[in-house]
Amino acid sequence: MDTDINSKAFQEFSRTANTIINPEIEKWKENGGQVMGYFCSSFPEELVTAAGLLPFRMRATGSTETDLADACFSSINCSFPRHCFNEALKGSYDFLDGLVVYNSCDSTRRIYDHWIDKLKTPYVQILSIPRKAEDPQVEWCRDEFHNLKKSLENHFKVNITDEKISDAVKLHNETRKLLKQLYQYKKPDNPKVTGAETLAIVVACTAMPKTVCNSLLKELINDLENVPDRGHAGARLMVIGGELDNPGYLEIIEAQGCQVVTDSLCFGTRTFWKTIDESESDPLYALAKYYVQERPSCPRVYGMYEQRSGHVKQMIEEFNVEAVILEKLNFCDPWGFEMFTIKNTFDDWGIPLLMLDRDYPLSGTGQLKTRIQAFLESMGGAS
Repeated sequence: MDTDINSKAFQEFSRTANTIINPEIEKWKENGGQVMGYFCSSFPEELVTAAGLLPFRMRATGSTETDLADACFSSINCSFPRHCFNEALKGSYDFLDGLVVYNSCDSTRRIYDHWIDKLKTPYVQILSIPRKAEDPQVEWCRDEFHNLKKSLENHFKVNITDEKISDAVKLHNETRKLLKQLYQYKKPDNPKVTGAETLAIVVACTAMPKTVCNSLLKELINDLENVPDRGHAGARLMVIGGELDNPGYLEIIEAQGCQVVTDSLCFGTRTFWKTIDESESDPLYALAKYYVQERPSCPRVYGMYEQRSGHVKQMIEEFNVEAVILEKLNFCDPWGFEMFTIKNTFDDWGIPLLMLDRDYPLSGTGQLKTRIQAFLESMGGAS
């Protein structure tokens, strides 16, 4: 990634975001540590940390084809799970000691069936998360998390105490607070960090121990104090949508004369803008309440549109956003259903909105540039 940030911490984040396995994972494995993969940002990674394992959020960075996975998935399945399972069949995730799959969407749900049929990962579980966010669903999810806790204890021969969960919550909350602090550098007229750079940082934080991640974030925040004025960066945009883990996508957008100053992505602010209640006496209940009710949801959760749109509106106002881009993976049903409601909302708000469909690998860059340029021109050009 091209950057003028003179920071060893940022270089470490950038390298980590550009690969599936990284030196921190290799070091963790060399020291006898075990790694647990998971797919959805609603997954309680704190439980994995409390078990002494390293949580790793699944992505298919660098994947360009799905020739192996096409035997299991059709061409009209979302390309994200297809590319992830293709990488699995190629052996890219052989460092995993376990995997938990959510019923987050039908395509991701099917990964579990194919994984247990074709791969030999020692521990593979499927976990349900509710599609509503009322109090009964919180209690139900708390039971699901309890079952996951017992399963982890039985398989990995560990004891996950309430104290260990509470310590993990504090550790992960520190990451959230540091990422939120990082985003403050995007508020000025001349942000010290770009949208592509922050996406790389957030992605990297899902693939390294949180103690290492927090140390690097503190170092980076200190380094940003010395980053020079980058000059006028153009119109202030926000990007919303689902699975986006490729900083190159935002690099192309920003190269057209604009700046992505904030987002509502599942590799973005939805994962860290709110923290888990550390005062709750039952840490499993605190996890369930956070992941079901409190953090900004995605369209898979019914009855929470006002919460989702409220988070977007807060970001627009807080970061002085002039226009918004909605990026959606092709054949993503949850975002496909919601995009029409979103359009009506933005019409009511009077805020320019551009909706883009894409595949998981970065492709069609010429068309993307043209769409962004035309969008900026419709606003009167980059401001």
